[in-house]
Amino acid sequence: MCLPLISGKANRNELAGRVPSETFMLMDEKWMHSNVTEGLVELQPRPWFRPRMLSPVLCSDLAALEPEYTEADVISTVEFNQTGEFLATGDKGGRVVIFQREPQGEYNVYSTFQSHEPEFDYLKSLEIEEKINKIRWLPPHNPAHFLLSTNDKTIKLWKVSERDKRAEGYNLRDEEGRLKDLSTITTLQVPVLRPMDLLVEASPRRVFANAHAYHINSISVNSDCETYLSADDLRINLWHLNITDRSFNIVDLKPENMEDLSEVITVAEFHPHHCHLLAFSSSTGTTRLCDMRAQALCDQHAKMFEEVVDPSRRSFFSEIVSSVSDVKFSHSGRYLLTRDYLTVKVWDLNMENKPVETYQVHDYLRTKLCSLYESDCIFDKFECAWNGTDSVIMTGAYNNYFRMFDRASRRDVTLEASREVCKRRAVLQPRRVCVGKKRKDTDVSVDSLDFRKKILHTAWHPKENIIAIAASNNLYIFQDRLTPNGHHNTPEIQSAPPK
Repeated sequence: MCLPLISGKANRNELAGRVPSETFMLMDEKWMHSNVTEGLVELQPRPWFRPRMLSPVLCSDLAALEPEYTEADVISTVEFNQTGEFLATGDKGGRVVIFQREPQGEYNVYSTFQSHEPEFDYLKSLEIEEKINKIRWLPPHNPAHFLLSTNDKTIKLWKVSERDKRAEGYNLRDEEGRLKDLSTITTLQVPVLRPMDLLVEASPRRVFANAHAYHINSISVNSDCETYLSADDLRINLWHLNITDRSFNIVDLKPENMEDLSEVITVAEFHPHHCHLLAFSSSTGTTRLCDMRAQALCDQHAKMFEEVVDPSRRSFFSEIVSSVSDVKFSHSGRYLLTRDYLTVKVWDLNMENKPVETYQVHDYLRTKLCSLYESDCIFDKFECAWNGTDSVIMTGAYNNYFRMFDRASRRDVTLEASREVCKRRAVLQPRRVCVGKKRKDTDVSVDSLDFRKKILHTAWHPKENIIAIAASNNLYIFQDRLTPNGHHNTPEIQSAPPK
């Protein structure tokens, strides 16, 4: 499967309300104030990589863009809604930016609002960051849109709605909204609605707080559309969307003596179809499937998915790299996708003892684990994603690379999402990381990888071949190119030549 590229023309006036994304779109937090020039990026054909989804690209002039950015600008989560019409991003500054896809395929900035502010817990003398850890959309039931956003401690339910009319002709207030002197009112009039410019409003409808003693790492909306879960290092709570003052604890891993603590919860998610099933993974590399019909407290799992490691191959880093950083149910609900530090695995819910598929993301880093441990990179949490048909999976890597795996053909491709490849007349082509001597000029040595550049957050459109990639403060959107008859190409990954 080959991923797209890029196209479009834009000037500063157009960018204020329009972001072309006919395939590959580059944006940063200050994109609306940047001088953007027209450019073209092409995917260089290679014998083993068939470029079937190409388009021209909107390319930013890197010299004109501001190279510096603050920590608050770094994107911390990316999420499509259930239809794929909207894409929400959250950053470390507590901001949420929502993009809307137009019929022409362009993504416009739809709404921007401040979701969380920095706080301070005076009882524990603890600073609470405003960073958005997760965003989850609620299924749409009316013209308004609802989403959950969370930082380390507080979850908020936001309503995003449109307003294109305003009421005029009030009896008790003047045109500026000030109260009139009642003695001056001699007649009554019926207020009327007048057209106005479209206004998108974001308002907090619920605030769910004070339920977690540790940092929240996951939220997941249930298929019943009434409840959701939130998980921290040791507990998972079940909430009702209309009740903010209490939640129900369904998983509790906290031992009586904290010295006996052997694992922590890293991620949790509800099943897409069965409201009684949920899965959560831990730092030991296990993924547990829980059935809430069996008992109220789901400390006893229904199934546990764990791959046994040969004791002779265990090392100091074995448990660290086996920690699961993300888990996703397939759209069909049949499979589980888990991501640890070095691999991404597909599990069949009917087989617990081993994964049905294992893909090496960056196996060339096994010899670098010691230095990665010293720099704390070994604790990075990479996300993973399914495509709409569960046939292709995607996950991020270092050096702003991201990997895609075709499940049917077992073929894979490595692509780069970075501002450097978006220079005018630049060439975007598949990348290959080599351990030894470079065989081609385009090869990248493992020793030259930049571990500060990493793709941790990814999302895939639920119905089409559109992906969103977050790399530091930049958002990249890839979309397959339309054929002359108006249909999308079928993604295809070609195998690499034998080494």
